[in-house]
Amino acid sequence: MRNGNETDRFASVVEPHLTDALTLARWLTGDRSDAEDVVQEACLRAFKAIGNFAGGSSRAWVLTIVRNTAFTWLAKNRKFKLVALDELSDDERELLEATSGTNNVVVPTPEDVLISRADLASLNAAIADLSEEFREVLVLRDLQGLDYREISEITGAPLGTVMSRLTRARQRLIRKLTVQEEK
Repeated sequence: MRNGNETDRFASVVEPHLTDALTLARWLTGDRSDAEDVVQEACLRAFKAIGNFAGGSSRAWVLTIVRNTAFTWLAKNRKFKLVALDELSDDERELLEATSGTNNVVVPTPEDVLISRADLASLNAAIADLSEEFREVLVLRDLQGLDYREISEITGAPLGTVMSRLTRARQRLIRKLTVQEEK
């Protein structure tokens, strides 16, 4: 049986971040019900490990547990896995070549594109279509507001990889929304 001190610590470390935990789990699983299962399991893991929390960012600690729980859950409950390729696609390569070395080409920022979109369902679908690696950094940065170091800590990816994935995720999101708008 846990003592009151651990219960109080859980309440102060984990509970303030449950909304963020559910948001991350929903984006990783793609389903609210599955996300609730993941967060419940993550809470159990966090409660068991609360004595190991050594301070620092409690939000990053909780979201790391949620992320790991989600991937464990997905491995058990999903028959497929999305794999992101490390190489740039032809479209990404063309965009990079077109914008490097010139000030004449204006590429809209992700924020410009997202603000100009009023259709939340299209945005949600476009984010859901991103591979896991791209979707998680986009959600952690642009929806959860975490900084690059926190995302690096949560995902276990080097800082440069986080920045690269975020750039690629935003480019793919912009391209997807642009194609939807042209239809």
